[in-house]
Amino acid sequence: MQTVAILGTGKMGSAIAARLAGAGFEVVVWNRTRSRAEALALGRVADTPAAAAHDAEIVISSLTGPEAVRAAYLGPDGALSAGSGKRFVEMSTAGTDLVAELAAHVAAAGASVVDAPLIGAPPIVRAGEAVILVGGSDEDVATVGPVLSALGTVRHVGGLGNGARMKLVANSMLADVVLAAAELQVAGENAGLGPDDVFWVLKRFAPMLEARRSGYLDDRHTPTMFALRDLRKDLGFALSLFGESGAATPLTRSSSELVVAAAADTPDLDISAVIGPYRQATRSALTAAGR
Repeated sequence: MQTVAILGTGKMGSAIAARLAGAGFEVVVWNRTRSRAEALALGRVADTPAAAAHDAEIVISSLTGPEAVRAAYLGPDGALSAGSGKRFVEMSTAGTDLVAELAAHVAAAGASVVDAPLIGAPPIVRAGEAVILVGGSDEDVATVGPVLSALGTVRHVGGLGNGARMKLVANSMLADVVLAAAELQVAGENAGLGPDDVFWVLKRFAPMLEARRSGYLDDRHTPTMFALRDLRKDLGFALSLFGESGAATPLTRSSSELVVAAAADTPDLDISAVIGPYRQATRSALTAAGR
């Protein structure tokens, strides 16, 4: 039985751990707050990233940002202190610069790394139906392939760092879609159309909206599958990447501004909460008109 260490047991990390444990892998988990890892009741809970990595052939990290990744990998208790000969899979959305920085440390430790961010909410990961965007050498991708395939469909998108780049394209698309849907849901309702009918039409073009039906129709944005603050972070990384390449991305820049505004009020709610400012604008307009 192959042993896989999971560094980070937030929403996505816990979904990854649950899926792999259910698929027959021996799982070792670590989280900065130990009680959260213990609450999963999956495999052994390690005290440090180094302890988690020690007996694992493959080490997966799913963390909140660059600083969290650095903290988990580097230092005397970091995973790389036990990393010689191991395969690391970096699945966080922490920007493309972080992947290049991490690769140098991994190589110095005598290990290898691929970047493999996921597309799919935690329930989709648990069902083994995610998309995994992998960047790395053919050999490294082939070695970690059986583990990643347990999570869903694996797409090798080129060399190291390309997984992170593609994930920023994907999350930019997600932002553009959820904002367009929010805008048109409210616009359709204001034009006298039934909310269910409007949502039905929007979903025909973007089936992924179904998972957020309660947000668009009932203003319920919990439980949070993907927090506004995290989408705000990802769009910042994306616009930096696109800007460096000279790409014109006015739509995504506009989406980023709208996400930043929505996240200022409700950062921990699901991204369906982008509909809130549109509904508030409608209420304000009706109040001003005395209706």
